[in-house]
Amino acid sequence: MLSLLVNRKNINMLTNVLLEEPYKTLEVDEMRIRYKFDRLIYINTFRYIILVETTGVCFTVTSLFTVFRKGDLTYRAWLPYDYCSSTIVFCLTYAHQLISLSVGSLVNVAYDSLICGLMVHICCQFEILECRLSKISNNFNTLRDCVRHHDSILKYALKLNSKFKMTIAMQFVVSTLVVCSNLYQMTKSTALNTSYLPLLLYMFCMLTQIFIYCWYGNEVKLKSTQLLNNIFAMDWITMDRNLKEGLLFIMTRAAVPIEFTSAYVLSMNLDSFVGLLKTSYSAYNILKQV
Repeated sequence: MLSLLVNRKNINMLTNVLLEEPYKTLEVDEMRIRYKFDRLIYINTFRYIILVETTGVCFTVTSLFTVFRKGDLTYRAWLPYDYCSSTIVFCLTYAHQLISLSVGSLVNVAYDSLICGLMVHICCQFEILECRLSKISNNFNTLRDCVRHHDSILKYALKLNSKFKMTIAMQFVVSTLVVCSNLYQMTKSTALNTSYLPLLLYMFCMLTQIFIYCWYGNEVKLKSTQLLNNIFAMDWITMDRNLKEGLLFIMTRAAVPIEFTSAYVLSMNLDSFVGLLKTSYSAYNILKQV
């Protein structure tokens, strides 16, 4: 919540700039590409929110049939009053915790979907750029606009990474600790234990949270390098020298892939996801031995 509040202006800037040149769509083909990626973001967000809210409902139902009957709260908490003094006070305090759980999960969905959605839009811009490059047809002005578009995409990715690098790094660290803790808790539970299913769903949520960052970070990297091959596959032999030099300029910059990192330390790709799983399991083994 704090990160969203602090980065309000940055979020507005990063979303509104996609409606301006050179990012905005100009032709029907580009609109189809934008629609395809917008649809992808919508579907992923919908699936993610179903997973998270299903986990929240499972926690709520499990809590109602266990700790609520015993007169305990879902989560241990220090309160400046005696919540057991009356039934109404206890019910209000209990409801407050469950509402907080629901709101907190929705904030996580919103934040993760926002950052990953902006990464998807970077992939979208690369595909739009490829569409524009395929239509240059010896028009140097069109190629000049493509060079400017490519430079704008690189600057956009750098700005997105710089604005949220510390928050993403914190998310990675916390998620790793939660996965480790969940592994430990699950080994203490049995399949018949009422806390086993909520822990299993929560584990899946945390793994999904880490995975979507790494997956779309990896997709941006692949899209940025794929541009190099797509330009080389064009009919560049028939073009004049100025167009060839412009294409060579784009290819030279595309040779260095876009790499999203968390705090400039950990790259956001599938290798990092596997590494985080190994780290979590190693920490779990140490915790189990201790």
